[in-house]
Amino acid sequence: MEKKRCNWCGTDPLYIEYHDTEWGVPIYEDAKLFEFLILETFQAGLSWITILRKRENFRAALDNFDYKLISNYNQTKIDELLLNAGIIRNKLKIKATITNAQAFMQIQNEFGSFSTYIWSFVNNVPIKNSWNSMSDVPATTVLSDTISKDLKKRGFKFVGSTVIYAHMQATGMVNDHIKDCFRYQEV
Repeated sequence: MEKKRCNWCGTDPLYIEYHDTEWGVPIYEDAKLFEFLILETFQAGLSWITILRKRENFRAALDNFDYKLISNYNQTKIDELLLNAGIIRNKLKIKATITNAQAFMQIQNEFGSFSTYIWSFVNNVPIKNSWNSMSDVPATTVLSDTISKDLKKRGFKFVGSTVIYAHMQATGMVNDHIKDCFRYQEV
């Protein structure tokens, strides 16, 4: 019998693998939280499968998502990234990635880790929703609005409420697998 999945992953093997192994799994490591934040930033206005298909290109282009290195990128590196056909070549998003790396480290300095900061919004416990279908799942919530506003206040760019809610879903702060998805109970 075939496993029941959230219908957004369709039949694409890459999407299915991501759904089955990553989406909604709680992440507490700063490096991985930063990776997802950057990928979600680049995803704004695009489909997630587009980002997944370019993920390894992003990893190579952005020094394995090393926020310490990214925070020091200069115009030469920006120009190099703008010529890289393997990633999303959006100047504003590339510049936001650098700004966000710098702001990310400021949060680490203030809170000890980005994880401590971001997980405090859910009292360190994932929110477990119980949706019957993907059409029930919101694009934003009051909480994603709050986190978005706080990140913007701290200097982050491209972190609107929709981007933040997608980040919360991806990193397991919220479990939005539908109730009859096999991953619902697993994560």
